[in-house]
Amino acid sequence: MTAKHPKKASALPAAGDDAELLDRDLSWLEFNARVLALAGDPSVPLLERLKFLAIFSGNLDEFFMIRVAGLAGRVAAGLGAATAGGLEPAAQLKAIRARVLELVAHQSEILAALLPVLAEAGVRLGPPGEPVEEAHREELGRRFEEQLFPVLTPLAVDPGHPFPYISNLSLNLAVSVRDGRDGSRRFARVKVPPLLSRFQVTGDGTRLYPLEQLIGECLPMLFPGMDVEAWHPFRVTRNADLMVDDEESDDLLAAIEIQLRQRRFGRAVRLEVDAGMPAGVRELLLRELQLAADDLYEIDFILDMGSLSELYALNRPELKYPPLTPAPPPALVVDPGDLFAALRQRDVLLHHPYESFAIVEAFIDRAAGDPDVLAIKQTMYRTTLESAIPRALIRAAEAGKQVAVLVELTARFSEEVNIAWARRLEEAGVHVVYGLVGLKTGGKATLVVRRERNELRRYCHIGTGNYDPTTARQYDDVGLLTADEDIGADLSDLFNYLTGYSRSTDYRKLIVAPMSLRARILELIAETAAEPGGRIALKMNNLVDGEIIRALERASVGGCDVDLVIRGICRLRPGVPGRSERIRVRSLVGRFLEHSRIFAFARPGGDTRYFIGSADLTPSNLDRRVQLLCPVDDPALTAELEGILAAPATETRQAWELGPDGSWARCTS
Repeated sequence: MTAKHPKKASALPAAGDDAELLDRDLSWLEFNARVLALAGDPSVPLLERLKFLAIFSGNLDEFFMIRVAGLAGRVAAGLGAATAGGLEPAAQLKAIRARVLELVAHQSEILAALLPVLAEAGVRLGPPGEPVEEAHREELGRRFEEQLFPVLTPLAVDPGHPFPYISNLSLNLAVSVRDGRDGSRRFARVKVPPLLSRFQVTGDGTRLYPLEQLIGECLPMLFPGMDVEAWHPFRVTRNADLMVDDEESDDLLAAIEIQLRQRRFGRAVRLEVDAGMPAGVRELLLRELQLAADDLYEIDFILDMGSLSELYALNRPELKYPPLTPAPPPALVVDPGDLFAALRQRDVLLHHPYESFAIVEAFIDRAAGDPDVLAIKQTMYRTTLESAIPRALIRAAEAGKQVAVLVELTARFSEEVNIAWARRLEEAGVHVVYGLVGLKTGGKATLVVRRERNELRRYCHIGTGNYDPTTARQYDDVGLLTADEDIGADLSDLFNYLTGYSRSTDYRKLIVAPMSLRARILELIAETAAEPGGRIALKMNNLVDGEIIRALERASVGGCDVDLVIRGICRLRPGVPGRSERIRVRSLVGRFLEHSRIFAFARPGGDTRYFIGSADLTPSNLDRRVQLLCPVDDPALTAELEGILAAPATETRQAWELGPDGSWARCTS
């Protein structure tokens, strides 16, 4: 089977009273289709293509756990009102299913086409169901007896054994057996152990077998006296959204811990099955999981392609992108000990992963060990258990410095890591707060207060990415290191707002949501479009907010050029005569995740104003989160930002352009 070239994405349906805007969830699926296109791109190294298949699967899992689960919940509750995209929930689920079926079929085609190419490169991976080669039977049988048999637990399903609970995203085998004594047929479930490697490498290193294949071949050992007639993999996706009412919770941390324990018991929303599974087994699974036929997805190839990320760890550098060695920014080729002195001279713009995130770590580490530093304050949205930054904050607190950290406990799928760090920080004497009632804190900022010649001076870092060294190597983000007095004073006011009862909303330079970001963005758009000939350039993850979209359309009608670089969701229709003719929307999807938010507003005959920050233009970011936009004024730094904004116009291989009908096509110029 050969992979087809990714076809031009189908036009997104528009419906209802909001027909001029594209549907949010269907637009997100088109973003994931662009990720999948990288897996099908022959110019991408082989193991990178497998990684993009895995990323596509992981993205789709999260989409079902959150977005599809929410829509299914609305349908189950009888809430038939149209969503923000103009479609009623049932119609939206139908449209989502149609597109997902196309995408997962194409994903299987890509993997099928990759297997012989991988085999030529010495990576031999067979699909489940393909028999184990005779040369490997004895070795793998012994491995099953020694490493797998003791941990497997076959669960019968009959009047004396109720259908077992199937955990979220677990891989399972549906096993049909026949009793050797009376000939009766039975059903059992075997869970594939999640802590073992999904792909088993043979001792001679010549072949990889999916773990479920190894288990399937050895099932007779689990069912002695029974004839194993067939086995088929299946996988369940459940609602994983947390429902925490922080206004009613006396202890937010405890409330989230309870919700995390309950998350795995969420309602099932998707059943993935092997394409060869008999109808009777499918019906049994659907019935027991309380799912409808439209919740079932046949997979022609391997289930859970997210596990293909394991193969990226193979020591085959020639099958990956050449390694990127981040460099220090040209303006800061100094010893970290001189960092504060350098920032007193000029601001520094960081562009990750091309420039090293170690500079940010050094900034916080230097502050933690500097006897003249009196206080460090930081927002922590996502990080890792291995991060050096929280450890530096702990050292600072143990040294007697005032350290305050806002830990966002509700950062989706980072809750457990954030809870662990919150406890460790508190134990070390750090002042830990969990944010404001009803608001997430998504802004990324650090404030350092230092005593210099009997005066206090503030040093700041404001970024578009999280304080996570792992994603800093994988995400395209920007950050600003500055000793600007107004920005430092603004951050002091912001942290007082986050940790205390400050009601100050009069910021000098920062633009802060939810207080002023929406109004200020609308004002900047209007000012730029006041006369024909202006230009607006915006780069972000998602453009969703209807009011902002209409303001951009008015700017287009008024003669303003609007260039949008949107990685993911875009509800705006560009190029519509009389409404958005001067708006161009492009998306750059490549080796690194485009995560930076950069806004530029150029008035005719005037200066261009540049901002970086944490906010996308979505209702949640504008109205229900604490987000930051920070101005960048230094001409040398704004030239760097302009270069980032211009990248999709010069990069054609990985750039896509959005048409007025909602379809995306690769850029050709």
